[in-house]
Amino acid sequence: MTIGEKMHQTLASLESAAANLKSFSLDTQDPGAKSMFASYAQQLESICQGLRGRINYIEHQEPQYRVMQGQEKQKQ
Repeated sequence: MTIGEKMHQTLASLESAAANLKSFSLDTQDPGAKSMFASYAQQLESICQGLRGRINYIEHQEPQYRVMQGQEKQKQ
């Protein structure tokens, strides 16, 4: 697995965790827990945004790390 694939996989995992936390926030009736889950989701979304920026930078600087490029080569 390339570094690009690992970074994309990590980003997908973080986005999934953020979505789960949002869901927990909506599902709970406890105001304290609701606030906590929403805050954690927001923090993870901020981390995702930073990681997305880093992925974009790396893929621009080092085109061989582009995940889509690698997948397109495999299809050919």
